[in-house]
Amino acid sequence: MAELKLLARRIFQETISAIDIPEAMHRKLRREGTVLRLNDTKLNLRAFPNVRVIAIGKAAHAMVDGLASLLGREYPLKGIVAAPTPPLLAVVGMKYFVSGHPTPDSESWKAAEKILALLSECDEKTVVFFLLSGGGSALVEVPLDRRQALEDVRQLYRALVTCGAPIEAINTVRKHFSAVKGGRLAVAAGRATKISLAVSDVPVGKESALASGPTLPDPTTVADVQRVIDEFSLREKLPAGLLRWMDEGQMPETPKENDAAFGNAHFSLLLGLDDLFHPAHHATEAKGFLACCDNTTDDWPVEKAAEYLLAQLEELRRANPGQHVAVIADGEVSSPVRGKGIGGRNAAFVLACVKKIAGKRVAVLSAGTDGVDGNSPAAGAVADGDTWERGQAIGLNARYMFRESDSYSYFARLGDTLVTGPTGNNLRDLRILLAEGEDQIEKKRV
Repeated sequence: MAELKLLARRIFQETISAIDIPEAMHRKLRREGTVLRLNDTKLNLRAFPNVRVIAIGKAAHAMVDGLASLLGREYPLKGIVAAPTPPLLAVVGMKYFVSGHPTPDSESWKAAEKILALLSECDEKTVVFFLLSGGGSALVEVPLDRRQALEDVRQLYRALVTCGAPIEAINTVRKHFSAVKGGRLAVAAGRATKISLAVSDVPVGKESALASGPTLPDPTTVADVQRVIDEFSLREKLPAGLLRWMDEGQMPETPKENDAAFGNAHFSLLLGLDDLFHPAHHATEAKGFLACCDNTTDDWPVEKAAEYLLAQLEELRRANPGQHVAVIADGEVSSPVRGKGIGGRNAAFVLACVKKIAGKRVAVLSAGTDGVDGNSPAAGAVADGDTWERGQAIGLNARYMFRESDSYSYFARLGDTLVTGPTGNNLRDLRILLAEGEDQIEKKRV
């Protein structure tokens, strides 16, 4: 069955390789002399002697490179980049911060202060390009209530990312505690023209959750923050000072749609759901599989998502006898941290499938397109019908390790982790489920 695992790995790698951010930048924006066109927006760069760039997220370097090559030497950039890794080659005029993720650090704080200072200098003759991608929430952060220390912010983040809440709920809280989220960077840029370009790792229609929506109106409210804190039992885990600030009614609402700051602001997706599904679907079918795409399981509990997607795979196989079939899914599953192990939601998803696919001609892969899965050094993991037996043979207890949030350790022992390093991209998680047709199985048995 190892060949199915190998095929799943190849499909994942080919998908990641096919996502070209600078190419997408040139495709989405068209420059004709001094005129820049973005969808229905036309921008005459001659009217803006000041071009500023704020790039935040795991795809920040590729996005800056793409914008620099598009604008050329005629329009030199000045701005700030906050990313989890240093650039291979720095762009002249840009100041770089290698910031903390998934928990903010001192560089995240410094980056936020520098961004706010730069935006305070902008006027109506400035155009600001906000280049946003996943991971941006932690990479740039400073609290709205400046009495709070960095450790308070770090405690807040640790509580949020381990509580099992969906990303939209997590970012609802972040936006209201932060001086740089929930539309507040758009407000900070004042009368400048704002162009936000995004590589999205959030659900379609939920773009204000991307990097906690620093340039978009925030649809959530203080009441929503209180609801999330209660629903996910966060009150005892949050810093006392932050809670007191909220409880005393000092937390202001985030900027809403009618705020003047959004009157000269434009937002566009560079890459989103289709840009992940399309190359994955193409790579899968090129290897002889009949493939269907499914994003139903977004934010589902990890075990429920595993049950559903495996059922979809079996239904597709039965409907197409003799045909290799595949289900491709995207999005983030919910996997609360319950133990002290190593791993993330992707390896946890695969571990939830291991017993269910035991003995079957099936392979399951789940990985983060950013190359990171939770607190592990891997992007995710891959398993097939032999994985359960192989684990049993060396004394691995899959159920126990799942409960202890130790999925990475399980697959590391078997050599089935997916280690890519940071990919410089960050669309949604990708899950690839492959199955051989019944006729093919029978032929191999004969």
